[in-house]
Amino acid sequence: MATIMAGAGRNLRKTEVSSLVGKLEVDVDIRASAGKFHHMFAGRPHSVPKASPGNIRSCDLHEGEWGKVGSIVFWNYVHDGEAKVAKERIEAVEPEKNLITFRVIEGDLLKEYKNFVITIHVTPKQGGPGSTVHWHVEYEKIDEKIAHPETFIEFCVQVSKEIDEHLMNED
Repeated sequence: MATIMAGAGRNLRKTEVSSLVGKLEVDVDIRASAGKFHHMFAGRPHSVPKASPGNIRSCDLHEGEWGKVGSIVFWNYVHDGEAKVAKERIEAVEPEKNLITFRVIEGDLLKEYKNFVITIHVTPKQGGPGSTVHWHVEYEKIDEKIAHPETFIEFCVQVSKEIDEHLMNED
């Protein structure tokens, strides 16, 4: 079952594979280049808290190297008004596609979800400046009482807008 809902002025696409497994996707139009936005997550995620201080408190490298597959990144963030943490392993990095995938391996999200995978894919807009950030979240809820992570995807939209503003002010 696929559903399209309006989310923060964007089309939020929800696909339920089963009552427990699903996908959420949203596109966010930004003014920054695809490469610069991708680099914030792949090359310098430790700078994300400076760009979105109300949402992201810190980002630390626990193992490996920034932007390398297998590396472990630890996030302190605020979601739904609560301080939360996430330890994530970088599963894929494709600089030529401005794509990075994180799998949550520890933290607050795993209290409600067995699996939680976040892919960020940024593409240049055709025929003009700016880019589109495509957030793709795949998840498996621990039981049917758990809500789909729609507030998390809205959090991603807000962080995207704040990173965009930060990048535009850097130039």
